[in-house]
Amino acid sequence: MIVSTILGLKGRSVATIPADMPVSEAVAALAAKKIGALVVTGAGGHVDGILSERDVVRAIGQRGPGILSDPVQSIMTRDVVTCREHETINEVMARMTRGRFRHLPVIEDRRLVGIISIGDVVKARIEEVEREAEEMRAYIATA
Repeated sequence: MIVSTILGLKGRSVATIPADMPVSEAVAALAAKKIGALVVTGAGGHVDGILSERDVVRAIGQRGPGILSDPVQSIMTRDVVTCREHETINEVMARMTRGRFRHLPVIEDRRLVGIISIGDVVKARIEEVEREAEEMRAYIATA
């Protein structure tokens, strides 16, 4: 299975915010949407960063709750690791595990076309394994 298949199942909608949004508003958006990360975009929808719950917790732990009035750009992850639609689940799962992050924006032709989470990837992998097991059972039963 590849990333485009996951996006086809879950949708391509991505919650984005501008870099100058106050952290408090971004935190409210995370809570309201019940998501773990927001993609920070600039002119033309270019990915400038990503803000995760982990980024917020680390910033509060290091600098205190005053960061809530600071702009998102002051605490976002700037070096965003991304993937492409043709990549396999195993490729992106390995990248997410090595990098220890849970959200991966999907980029095609320098455009943001979706986002996948580790939950999306694990769910797809489990479905793939279950389908393979069922195919094996069917093959054995007809042999």
